[in-house]
Amino acid sequence: MAQQQMGGQPLIVLSEDSQRTSGEDAQSMNITAGKAVAESVRTTLGPKGMDKMLVDSSGEVVVTNDGVTILKEMDIEHPAANMVVEVAQTQENEVGDGTTSAVIVSGELLAEAEDLLDQDIHATTLAQGYRQAAEKAKEFAEELAIEIDDDDQEYLERIASTAMTGKGAEQAKDLLSTLVVDAIRAVADEDSIDTDNIKVEKVTGGSIDNSELVEGVILDKERVNDNMPYGVEDANVALLDTGIEVKETEIDAEVNVTDPEQLDEFLAKEEAQLEEMVEQLHEAGANAVFADGGIDDMAQHFLAQHGILAVRRTKDSDLAALARATGATAVSDVSELTAEDLGFAGSVAQKDVGGDERIFVEDVEDARAVTLILRGGTEHVVDEVERAIDDALGVLRVTLEDGKVLPGGGAPETEIALQLRDYADSVGGREQLAVEAFADTLEVVPRTLAENAGHDPIDSLVDLRATHDGGDTGAGLDAYTGDIVNMEEGGVVEPLRVKTQAIESATEAAVMILRIDDVIAAGDLKGGQVDGDDGGDGGPGGPGGAPGGAPGGMGGMGGMGGMGGMGGAM
Repeated sequence: MAQQQMGGQPLIVLSEDSQRTSGEDAQSMNITAGKAVAESVRTTLGPKGMDKMLVDSSGEVVVTNDGVTILKEMDIEHPAANMVVEVAQTQENEVGDGTTSAVIVSGELLAEAEDLLDQDIHATTLAQGYRQAAEKAKEFAEELAIEIDDDDQEYLERIASTAMTGKGAEQAKDLLSTLVVDAIRAVADEDSIDTDNIKVEKVTGGSIDNSELVEGVILDKERVNDNMPYGVEDANVALLDTGIEVKETEIDAEVNVTDPEQLDEFLAKEEAQLEEMVEQLHEAGANAVFADGGIDDMAQHFLAQHGILAVRRTKDSDLAALARATGATAVSDVSELTAEDLGFAGSVAQKDVGGDERIFVEDVEDARAVTLILRGGTEHVVDEVERAIDDALGVLRVTLEDGKVLPGGGAPETEIALQLRDYADSVGGREQLAVEAFADTLEVVPRTLAENAGHDPIDSLVDLRATHDGGDTGAGLDAYTGDIVNMEEGGVVEPLRVKTQAIESATEAAVMILRIDDVIAAGDLKGGQVDGDDGGDGGPGGPGGAPGGAPGGMGGMGGMGGMGGMGGAM
């Protein structure tokens, strides 16, 4: 509770329920929270990274090593910790991969800052130095970038393969990287690539090797009537933004029927209306119909008589994909449909996939919307394969848009750190120390890669530095052998934007956290005030305590008054 002295009387500013932490305590608490988030995903980095099992309050299980998925699923309460989580979300939205790298760089920037703050270097000086270093780091990354040819299928497959390495899809990464490259090239427009035009259908059953790319659209639907054909060859596809049913009146109307003949006449008129709608579809030449709304039972009967395959309640996203794939134009009134509105598909058929019936729209002239069928032995495997595919699609989109890549395996981080140390000599004042700290921070990536692969991180880092000093800017750590090799020659490459975005968002989050010297919480946050020997919700142990607790342990991070819950959380 904040209070000011006024004429000898205390003036109460904050409510009694408020918690306030100021100065070094606030900085220390926020830095500890940010470091804890980074530590929680650190072991997942690289081709030999481990997975996390996350269990929510209802017992749902997620097994993954995708950084952003882990952080989304964890119940993180601490506001400073959430700023680091936002780094992962930004990275995922912008480039689709590199979320773990971005978070551990952010956490390491905070750890380095902690040492410098203890040496009485002001937080704003650190912030200034970090910003300067980040700008320079991005410039150095641009200089290291390798320009690639958009038409080089093999190179693009390497990029997709690198994005999937270390994830659940790794065992079939050769097949999947080919499928992903084919998919993204199919939907690429002249000036943009919208990965929403690549639909991913997950099917539990079979193995990952059974995954395939369908140049067209697959709907998780069935034909509306069993009397309709299972498949239509050389299909003329009609898309309806409406249903095939008698429209309800816009005003409430009451019809009094005094005679059975009147009722028959009323029903006959409805039937005639429906028959007329179907006739209009038939006359336009449609033999496959996808409707946004429902299809009346009587309309289904007439459609089946004409041999038209129809699907009802088609999602808007599926209609958009069908329009792109077949060239059809959706109409909102059946009476307005003409032959020009129809699209074409060589085949529209209902097929069985892993025990589920689905509608396949294939053999289209220009497959500008495609579907990836992902297979796997269990639901958890298929879900993890989907996350790996999402990352690969993201990096390919960015690669094709920018046309620039960097070697992987910690090579760019080591080279940029080397150049930043040279640059630091030209920086005046105490900011020089912040630039040097930034250089040390970047080396957390190769160091963590080595740790996770079971190699000595110090030896690996020394060898890497020596190789880079010798002029091999593409040298990185081969996680499988522990050797220092040229990453570009080994085919381990990733988009330039993955690195620049990670540096940018990690720096912004770290700077924002460092500049906070006062935390005022209105009321008690979840987790409450926790002291050093009470782990809060997470389990026993203070910031340095032994790992304890269970799923949901991150709740211990809620304590605004101290970071005692951290030990349990991590």
